[in-house]
Amino acid sequence: MAEQPLRILVFSHRPEVRESIINAIGRRPASDIGRVDYVEAAGVAEVLVEMDEGGLDLAILDGEAQPTGGIGLTRQLKHEIAECPPIVVTARRKDDRWLATWSKADAVLVHPLDPLTAAETVADVLRARRVPAVHG
Repeated sequence: MAEQPLRILVFSHRPEVRESIINAIGRRPASDIGRVDYVEAAGVAEVLVEMDEGGLDLAILDGEAQPTGGIGLTRQLKHEIAECPPIVVTARRKDDRWLATWSKADAVLVHPLDPLTAAETVADVLRARRVPAVHG
């Protein structure tokens, strides 16, 4: 029986940004990850509906989205959803990485997206989700 594809939410108000994220990561970010299906969201309301419904393995939020950016939205989601899936934030500048850290994002991708780095980052975050965290 075929394994269910992983579900990745991609949020940006700009369709070309969503497309660039999906194209950079691809349908199979790593051989051990399996296939992924993308759910696109153009607005915050769509993101909230998808997060509330559950079943997402990862969310990728555009830090430059308007009127609400993915960085602030990430912080909100991490504080409000008990079992929040991992979130990767995209930024326009390397200097904005600290904002992603503040938001509690699991990883950051910087535009222009490098397909190797993007796929590897997403695969690493998905692998980390499979391994339960040990709290001491």
